[in-house]
Parts: sequence; C-alpha cells; structure tokens
Amino acid sequence: MDTENKKIKIALGTDHAGFAYKEKIKSYLQIKGFETQDFGTFSEDSCNYPDFVKPAAQAVANDACDLGIVLGGSGNGEAMAANKVKGVRCAICWSLETAKLAKEHNDANVISIGQRQISPELAIEIVQTWLDAKFAGGRHTTRIQMIEE
Repeated sequence: MDTENKKIKIALGTDHAGFAYKEKIKSYLQIKGFETQDFGTFSEDSCNYPDFVKPAAQAVANDACDLGIVLGGSGNGEAMAANKVKGVRCAICWSLETAKLAKEHNDANVISIGQRQISPELAIEIVQTWLDAKFAGGRHTTRIQMIEE
C-alpha cells in the first residue's frame, strides 16, 4: 500500500482491555497523517469485543477503510472475531518481526494487539513496522489466494 500518495484510512476497534492503547495508537496515527475511523469502545467499562472489532473488520472488508487495528487484553479473541469477516486477514502481532512478516508474507490488512502483553511503546513500533512493510508477493500470493477461497 503506497502511504506516500494517498491518505490511508485505518479502522480501530477494541474492548475495554485495549482501550488505552487504542487511544494512544489513534493519536499517533493522526499525528502521522493517517485518517482513522474509531468503532469503539470509548471507555474502560467492561464490554464485548465482537461489538467493536467486527464492525472495524467489516469496514476493511467493504473498503470503507484501507486497513484495521484491533485490540484487547491478549489480542487473540479480537483476531478470531476479525478473521470471521470474509476478506480480512488479521494477524496477532507481539513483536516487530511478527508485524513485518504479517504484511510481507500474509498481506495482513488488519492486525491485533494485546494491551496486556506488550508495552505501549512497542505497540506503536509494531503499528509503524506493519505500515512500513510491503507485501512480498511471489509464492505468498498463491497462499493468500488459497486463504481467500
């Protein structure tokens, strides 16, 4: 995705356990010039992540947003919910390497981050690494096509 020539729109969705990082990531993205669409939640009050993650994933699948970032305590349930949406390839990212490979090998259009698993600084670095990475294509294209079938 060419982030130089187009204003990229990023969908955000989380439950209460990812709320603080969502807010940090949203601010970071806006400072960097990205447009964001926040599907909630909007507080740390206990809630159900599918209520917010699925609409964020659907926005990516229907091209209302270019990419998505979903968050929760571990990121696991959020990735599962996002991946139920046809056309979404959501990868759980907990390191810079997993973020880079999520884009290079899996062409992940959504990533999931667990707020209770990593520092806020690492979460921001993961987002930037994923945004900077490019899909490698080649043998990975066949695998992506197999996922989409």
